[in-house]
Amino acid sequence: MNRKICFQVGTLALAFATAGPLIWPSPAYSETAGMERRDDRRDDRQEAQDIRQKGRDVSRETKEQCRDASGSGPECRKAKRNVKQKARKSARDVKIND
Repeated sequence: MNRKICFQVGTLALAFATAGPLIWPSPAYSETAGMERRDDRRDDRQEAQDIRQKGRDVSRETKEQCRDASGSGPECRKAKRNVKQKARKSARDVKIND
């Protein structure tokens, strides 16, 4: 009789252990229009950030080339600033137009 009770208790515990995850509701993620817009804005921000970073890198190279060509400090700063401003404008265009 002791063996029968142990088997029944073990079977019942196994049934509860396997049924628990099946009964528990799983989270549902619905894709709505708002989520799509947020994802699009997030992608646009990332693209704009990449454009600005590339502009920074190019502006550093521009300034180094200007210095190597014996350019004056103000001329090199102006060249660097112009490159960075173009990159910022391109990044704004990406964020606003897309």
